[in-house]
Amino acid sequence: MDQLTREALNGLLAEPPGPCVSIYLATHRAGNDRQQDPTHLKSLLRTAEERLLAFGLRTPDAVRLLEPAQALLGDGLFWRNPGDGLAIFRSNQNFRAYRLPLAFEDLVVVGQRFHIKPLLPALTDDGRFFVLALSEAGYRLLDATRHNFHEVGVPGVPRTGSELLEDDAEGERRRSDMTPTSSGQDRGHPIFGGIGVTGSENKDRLLRYCREIDHGLRPLLRDQVAPLVLAGVERDFPIYREANTYRHLLAEGVPGNPDGVNDQELHRRAWAVVHPYLERARQEAAAQYKDLAATPRAAKQLTAIVPAANQGRVQFVFVASRAHQWGSFNPADGTVELRAEPQPGDEDLLDRVAFDTWGNRGMVYVVHQEQMPDTSQVAAVFRY
Repeated sequence: MDQLTREALNGLLAEPPGPCVSIYLATHRAGNDRQQDPTHLKSLLRTAEERLLAFGLRTPDAVRLLEPAQALLGDGLFWRNPGDGLAIFRSNQNFRAYRLPLAFEDLVVVGQRFHIKPLLPALTDDGRFFVLALSEAGYRLLDATRHNFHEVGVPGVPRTGSELLEDDAEGERRRSDMTPTSSGQDRGHPIFGGIGVTGSENKDRLLRYCREIDHGLRPLLRDQVAPLVLAGVERDFPIYREANTYRHLLAEGVPGNPDGVNDQELHRRAWAVVHPYLERARQEAAAQYKDLAATPRAAKQLTAIVPAANQGRVQFVFVASRAHQWGSFNPADGTVELRAEPQPGDEDLLDRVAFDTWGNRGMVYVVHQEQMPDTSQVAAVFRY
């Protein structure tokens, strides 16, 4: 399967105005139905061509635009590792295809921008979080959601504590670090894993290294609200917490030396820690909406939410995952028109709300209708 990152989604949001083709379909990991997935895509590509013609393209231009997606039909290697769903995006500038662990409903949208609401559960379903693993081998930072994760570099921070000590012109030189202690143990090499942490010298080294990491994380985590999960030897946790300045470091971590634990297993263990926290956050957001529902700080009418999202005023929004509301929005005067059936040039205004809220650093909860905090298909709380 493919990794869908926040940066990739932001790239879709930054796409210049249309024509932008978005195609979603369910795929199969095994069984006879898997053999029919390319045929299923072929049918949706015919629908996409029809909608491009309705959008105003000439037939040769529509055919040319869809050529990269058509090429997937005969690409056996591409279909060898399917997910539960396939998302395809095509514009004059870009072509992207994502095999994801999400079962999409069939959907073809042609408009001035990409249709991204079905993607959001891959990044926001139960939220986004970070995992910081500390060990003698160094540190790893994972940017993760329930379904995806990828490692993130921290510029300017030595990969290991030993590198930090060796590069410090004001600290002890390597020959001093290698001076044996009375027990014959090397004082300078191991500063993680609890080895020697009871001594003030090694504790100071570990604290200094943790401060370097925290300093390096600040530009990456600035303005973030995602929880950070610490993984490492438990007795070292208080030392990192002393160095930490990120407000959303969780009290509970993943105990145990992460050396030899691959990213996938580290992600699984961290998810077990973070999931209850994120579920509480979603429930608290729903409760906050209910508390504010009768005030100007909240709304369930698209005519109010669409302009607010466009202006960056939506703090968080709940959107029903399978719902669509077609219509148009004029940012110049804030007018919103709703229609039962889409007309040429219309867009799904629920997707517009998700698109603008996400782009303005708000939180988007794409949930089933029964999980909505109101009977409506959308419910938002405003920042002001």
